[in-house]
Amino acid sequence: MPSSTPTSDRVREACAWVAGRARWVRIEEEAIEAYARALPDRGSSDEGGPAAALGAADRETRAAFVLCLDAINFGSGWWPTIDKRPGLSGYSTVAAGMVDRFRADGAWPAAELAELNAADVAAVLGQDPAHPLMEDFARSLRDVGAHLLAGFGGRFEPVADAAGGSALALADLLATWDAFADTSTYGGRPVPIFKRAQIAAADLDRAGVASFGDRDRLTAFADNLVPHVLRVDGVLRLEPALEAAIEAGELLEHGSPEEVELRACAVHAVELLAVASDRHLSPPEIDVVLWNRGRAPRYKALPRPRSRNTAY
Repeated sequence: MPSSTPTSDRVREACAWVAGRARWVRIEEEAIEAYARALPDRGSSDEGGPAAALGAADRETRAAFVLCLDAINFGSGWWPTIDKRPGLSGYSTVAAGMVDRFRADGAWPAAELAELNAADVAAVLGQDPAHPLMEDFARSLRDVGAHLLAGFGGRFEPVADAAGGSALALADLLATWDAFADTSTYGGRPVPIFKRAQIAAADLDRAGVASFGDRDRLTAFADNLVPHVLRVDGVLRLEPALEAAIEAGELLEHGSPEEVELRACAVHAVELLAVASDRHLSPPEIDVVLWNRGRAPRYKALPRPRSRNTAY
C-alpha cells in the first residue's frame, strides 16, 4: 500500500535522520541563526520560474514545458563534458534548448514524446547524440509520454489538475514515475529525496499552471549546488578527505554515504534555516536564494561536488 505520509514529509524525516548520523558532513548549527537573518526577503528570490521564458504561452504548453524540463533536470555531474552555449551553465544550456524547441514547435504530442530517442533529444539541445546523458534524457521523457497516454488523455494539464490544488499531492504523484525517481539507501534504510518531483510542483505554481496553497511545505530541492553554497558559506562542514576529493574534481558515487549525506544534510540545514527565520522564508524559497547565490563568481570559482546520476 502507498504511504499515507506525503513524499515531502518523508523526505524531511529521512534527511533529518541522516543528518543525525552523518560521518562525512556536519551541519554547523551555531551558524544557522546568523545565516538565516542574512537571507534576503522572499520577493527578491522567486521570479516566475523557468516557464517565464515562454512568454504568453497557453496553460497546456506551460504545463508541458515544466514537466518535460523537470523530467530532465539532472546531469550536473556531466556538465563539464557537454557543449555549453556561450556564457551559459550546463543547466541553462539545456533549458535554453527546451525553450527554443517550445517556441518553434510547441509541446511534443504525448505519442511522439513516448518514442523519443537520444538523437531526437540531442538535436533539441545541440549535443552529441552519443553522449550518455542524451539517452538518459530520452528515457525520462519517454516515461513522461507513457504516463500521459496511460492516465491523462495524452495531455499535460490534467497532471497538474490531478493534484487537487496541492503541491504535496503533485509531488506524491510524480514520485511514482520513473522519470522523477530519487531514492537512495543509507544505513540500510531508504532515503527519499525527490528533488525533481518537488521542484516540478513549485515550477507549475510559479508558471501559473496551478495554485498550490501548500507549496511552502515542500522541502529544499537537493542537488549539488545547494550543498556547495552551504559549504562555502560555512553552514556545512565536510570531513577533510571528502573536501579534498571534491576540490580535486573527483566524481562521487551516487548513493555512497558521502553523497547521500551531502544532499540530506543540505535539506535538513535548510529546514533549520526556515525555522530560524520564523518561517519568514520557506524551504523552497531558501532553496531558490541559495541556488541563485551559487551562480556568483565566488561560488563558481570553487569546485563543487559532482556525481553522475539521474537524480540531479
